[in-house]
Amino acid sequence: MFTRMSRAETAITPMPGRNWHSYIGPQTAPTRHLSMGVSVYEPGARPEGHVHPAEEETVYCISGRGRLVCDAGPAELEAGVAVFIPAGTFHATECDGPDPLELLCVFTPPVVPGSYEKKAKG
Repeated sequence: MFTRMSRAETAITPMPGRNWHSYIGPQTAPTRHLSMGVSVYEPGARPEGHVHPAEEETVYCISGRGRLVCDAGPAELEAGVAVFIPAGTFHATECDGPDPLELLCVFTPPVVPGSYEKKAKG
């Protein structure tokens, strides 16, 4: 059985500095092991950052320019770049460009969109 979802069909969760488009996860597909969506950051967005305590995250840059920042330093983002973020790692995303930064994000195990925002560093 396949689950197909277009951007127009996604649930959108507004979060600090971005909108989260939920594509695949336990709420939309018969998966128990991952969730996938797209974060869209408007130019100049620099939300404070957060930690996913139990979820690994893999980010693939679809379009735009920016960076992921963690305590170890930045990872520059541009179309075609992928970054792995281990569970428990503080990270923040910055959008530099004149265009939105669009990131495909895969979480294992699945994440509840926005549940980690209250866990921001500080």
